[in-house]
Amino acid sequence: MNPFSDLRPKKVLFIATRQIGDVLVTTPLISKARELWPDAEFHFLGYRGKLDMLFGNPDISEIIETSDRPGVGEYLSLFNRLFQRYDLAFVTQPSDRAYFYGLIAAFRRVGVLGGHPQGKDVEDKSKRSKSEKQNAWKKFICMHTVDVDYFNQHVIAEKLRLLEVFFRNPPELFSQPISVTPPAGEALTPVITNTLVQPYAVVHPGPLTAYKRWPLAHWQYLITWLASKGFQVVLSASPAKQDVQLNHDILSLLNDETAAKVINAAGKLSIPQAGTLLRGAALYIGVDTSITHLAAACNTPTIALFGATPPTNFGPWPNGFIGEQPYQLRARSQTVSNVTILQGPGECVPCRKAGCLDRADSNSECLDLLEPTQVIAAIEKVIKPA
Repeated sequence: MNPFSDLRPKKVLFIATRQIGDVLVTTPLISKARELWPDAEFHFLGYRGKLDMLFGNPDISEIIETSDRPGVGEYLSLFNRLFQRYDLAFVTQPSDRAYFYGLIAAFRRVGVLGGHPQGKDVEDKSKRSKSEKQNAWKKFICMHTVDVDYFNQHVIAEKLRLLEVFFRNPPELFSQPISVTPPAGEALTPVITNTLVQPYAVVHPGPLTAYKRWPLAHWQYLITWLASKGFQVVLSASPAKQDVQLNHDILSLLNDETAAKVINAAGKLSIPQAGTLLRGAALYIGVDTSITHLAAACNTPTIALFGATPPTNFGPWPNGFIGEQPYQLRARSQTVSNVTILQGPGECVPCRKAGCLDRADSNSECLDLLEPTQVIAAIEKVIKPA
């Protein structure tokens, strides 16, 4: 029996100091922890502007925001706010800063350790040795740790395994349906609702980095097809300049008849409003980005276009899936529940690099060669166009 299976913490802190998608994938961990400790008080620490995925989450009673680059004054303020306030901290990212926050905040800690990639990305011995030295202090301060595995372990399984030490029978973690909790919805603005008609498809072309992009001409082809089949298309995007420009570039390629059936929602939706939009959509198509995970969490039929990222690590979780791994590492098309993941051709796929040049502004040939006809074929299997 695990030595901590009888632990009953009164106050628990979850730490996810990264992007909004990284926050969303902690929600199954939070839900499962709530089952274990129904009377505990749960707080969440993350970066300012990245926590909207927790809007209305019924399990979180307090959200603590910090800058991604805090100054000395903010560090001191956060130190005073966190110091030994919690019985237990979940460090869900392997960064030094996240572990530092966990060390300050709680009497006990569990955490994710980075630097141990498997599969195609096996490091040489010197790099592995350096990584193990860097992780030594993190292991020392934790009662339990989980290693990342970028090819074979799904990120949601990785987070859930942080609970292993608290279960008398750890396999029970994956014996019941596992779901992602999306944010509570907010009403759409009149500029959207006044022009929205059913059925509509949400298309989200803008990833955080260029190497996850699908070619403009492919989006043009796909949107034209959707419009011809009776769908209104909502072209969503964050307020970021690069995403707004990407939507503008796609719209500029459409003929007038198709463009008349497209709503450009770039920068017009909060994350909770995006959830509302997605819940009413007949279909979602997007690249490897946080909104794709949100679409899956909203139970919307989701088509996800994947290139370098292994779906076995970060594919959108199909709600209600039972088990640790919903996906295969490599399959041109695979569907689990409401999620279909499409990958382009190439023996190198998925490489987990930053595109073919291994840098943020690179293209990815596997996505360039993922034809829109493959996406259309997947759509036709999932839903019957009007």
